[in-house]
Amino acid sequence: MVFELKNIYKDYLQGKEAVPVLKDISLEVSEGEYVAIMGPSGSGKSTLMNIIGCLDKQTKGSFVFDGCDIMQAKDRKLSEIRNKKIGFVFQNFNLLPRQSALENVELPLLYAGVGKRERRQRAKAALEKVGLAQRMMFKPTQLSGGQKQRVAIARAIVNNPKLLLADEPTGALDTKSGDQVMELFKELNDDGVTIVMITHEPDIARCAKRIMYIRDGELHGEKAGEQE
Repeated sequence: MVFELKNIYKDYLQGKEAVPVLKDISLEVSEGEYVAIMGPSGSGKSTLMNIIGCLDKQTKGSFVFDGCDIMQAKDRKLSEIRNKKIGFVFQNFNLLPRQSALENVELPLLYAGVGKRERRQRAKAALEKVGLAQRMMFKPTQLSGGQKQRVAIARAIVNNPKLLLADEPTGALDTKSGDQVMELFKELNDDGVTIVMITHEPDIARCAKRIMYIRDGELHGEKAGEQE
């Protein structure tokens, strides 16, 4: 089991009033799964992603990630989980513009205290895996949108995380680049990488093996994706 959410609620305060955002959400994801969570804007999917990514904590309910009770975890432990056990892929790439592709991919290893030689070797291997062996020294401004997202994916997998968490990974891409990124996700999943992807696009969700639906803060039924 990579993680288990059980009876998760999340409220935000508006003045003195608690506004419910997530309501009684339960979800288990096992190693090697590829899950899409679909929902429109305002459905709560970004809040759910932040909780799964240990960027925010639930108001109540149980969240266990790789054996760790997240509600009880201290900030240092949460930082360690985010750095070593979760790879993040964002819609807008979140690359450092003045750093090369290689230096961007090295960042999680730098934060993890990995030595320079090993750091460089692992970053190069990750970029080769996403098909950017010839673009390692290019800066983000010299790359297409699809190539930037590939750099972001290489950065997300360089630490061999337990979970790849993708938030609208094709949202800033044209159709062709989006299809290429989805093909890369399929290859990573075939290699055993566990993926949870947040999206509002049905065509993108169908690339996953399991689809969940979130609406008005509630997680509804699931069905098989096109790979089943």
